[in-house]
Amino acid sequence: MVDGVLDYSFPSAAARLFSLPLFHSVTMFRRKPQHQEIDTAERDAKVRQLRDALGPLSGRSLKFCTDACLKRYLEARNWNLGKAQKMLEESIKWRSEYKPEEIRWHEVAHEGETGKVSKANFHDRKGRTVLIMRPGKQNTSSPEGNIRHLVYLMENAILNLPEGQEQMSWLIDFNGWSLNTNVPIKTARDIIYILQNHYPERLAIVVLYSPPRIFEAFWKVVKYFVDQKTFQKIKFVYPNNRDSLEIMKSFFDTENLPSEFGGKATLKYDHEEFSRLMAEDDVKTAKYWGLDQNGSYESNGYSRSEVEREPMSLAPPAS
Repeated sequence: MVDGVLDYSFPSAAARLFSLPLFHSVTMFRRKPQHQEIDTAERDAKVRQLRDALGPLSGRSLKFCTDACLKRYLEARNWNLGKAQKMLEESIKWRSEYKPEEIRWHEVAHEGETGKVSKANFHDRKGRTVLIMRPGKQNTSSPEGNIRHLVYLMENAILNLPEGQEQMSWLIDFNGWSLNTNVPIKTARDIIYILQNHYPERLAIVVLYSPPRIFEAFWKVVKYFVDQKTFQKIKFVYPNNRDSLEIMKSFFDTENLPSEFGGKATLKYDHEEFSRLMAEDDVKTAKYWGLDQNGSYESNGYSRSEVEREPMSLAPPAS
């Protein structure tokens, strides 16, 4: 920016555009081949074939590879069995090494002190878990810390999805965002790689709320690399815009939606309260993955029995 005017000259503008979080967010949705239409019987057959191709599984890998999981990987690879198998095997390997199900809140809590990414205390109209992202509240410069924090919240959001629901919604609030709050390019690339390769078909909708003007120029280029199915999931929403208001109403109940997103509720991130909720969920995570068998599991400084027996505050959880 020169004297308050956006500089769209290259290469300086290119460097700025491609360092933005939206670029790295949208690259996870790069154009794919058009999805082939196959009926339910064919889908079920593909799932069986993929399971056979994977061979015997055990432990957490078996727990991870549900039929719904296999369907998501097949969908992500346009129902190409070979490509889906390769993608899923890479995820199984990544999970065995990175162990996302073993990350506990007390390990990443410092990353969440400002509420830059948190789970909302409301769902969208279809009952899906909602993650709220506020890149303007970026508070650390640790690449691994940022990655583990987001991975933890992805795992937590998935754990809290209603039965039969495979996807979640994202609300990204750009208020307060600036180039100074942007995460490093390499970190963003690593995050996007993990999201697109190890959490496929987990996104139902992403709302980009009040994005800076520089995004308009960026989007004119990027939209040509996004397939039609994914293009429909990405919504640019602006305050005091009638069309934007209708978009938000179609996906969210305005009574529950925070005022920052055009709703009537109050968005207040209480780190202490949110930490207690995450400590409780850590117990659920350990139980789900069979990590609490020795009965001595601890979460965020609390023993399992303490977390389970101590009543939670009736105040609304942080969003």
